Amino acid sequence: MTARRVDLFFDPTCPFAWMTSRWLLEAARVRDVEPRFRVMSLSVLNEGRDLDPGYRAAMDQSWGPARVAIRVEQLGGQDALSAYYTAFGEHYHVGGSHDRRAATEHAVAASGVGTEALEVYENVAGDETDRALRASHQGAIDLVGDEVGTPVISFGAGTAYFGPVISPAPKGEAAGKLLDALATLAETEGFYEIKRSRTGGIDFS
Repeated sequence: MTARRVDLFFDPTCPFAWMTSRWLLEAARVRDVEPRFRVMSLSVLNEGRDLDPGYRAAMDQSWGPARVAIRVEQLGGQDALSAYYTAFGEHYHVGGSHDRRAATEHAVAASGVGTEALEVYENVAGDETDRALRASHQGAIDLVGDEVGTPVISFGAGTAYFGPVISPAPKGEAAGKLLDALATLAETEGFYEIKRSRTGGIDFS
């Protein structure tokens, strides 16, 4: 029996997407699913929007990790992208370095594709990498619209949606049960949103 593919669209710099990705990998240990990571971009999403100066600066600095993620997948496929994302998150989110360039360099080394992937780090509007990033990002937007951020999850059929936003990420069978529930939501025609206000920080444990 073929494992069910679950696509997770992420921006490398988003801590909430990182937590969701760790849950999905854990859920794949206890459920017959094949996680696939796909790149979207908060920089693209927020292009042209009137943002708080601090958040605008963060968005302007987020092009590089997403651009390199696109190039890593082009060079090494899904396995390389997954390794890149894991290494980036462990360095940037869990490790708390908050140096996007250093985290990207660390992640490229872990991905095994070679340092040429770093050549696309600087944002060049309209170049090949920019077009590929926007196309990948648009794949998420086509599923859920442009009023959400990262992560976006799709079970391949039915409704895709933003989320889940979770902290800490459930482990073991609890991760599997959450996957089951989310898959059920995806099968529910007309489902749009479940949400509550976030409290506290992010627990990376």
